[in-house]
Amino acid sequence: MKAKGPRPKHVPVRTCVVCRQERAKRELIRIVRTPDETVRIDPTGKLAGRGAYLCRARPCWEQALQGQRLGAALKTTLSTENLAELRAYAATLPEAIENR
Repeated sequence: MKAKGPRPKHVPVRTCVVCRQERAKRELIRIVRTPDETVRIDPTGKLAGRGAYLCRARPCWEQALQGQRLGAALKTTLSTENLAELRAYAATLPEAIENR
């Protein structure tokens, strides 16, 4: 008979669209394209719509906003307003994050 112990808790894993590094879902920031075609930062991770994940490091955000990676992941084109909002948020992020 096998000894029954507590099962390890499932931790959802997501991939950053820029650096392609897999991390726990809670360690990444979700950006979502809502059904009404607006692009928003989703701190809860539960908004309805197509989501993309980015690391909490400024370099990943800068690369995502320079090119088309984020727009491609969300299957939309980012408006000037969306880019300004996302750049303002990116400015508050640290330069690097610790690896776990």
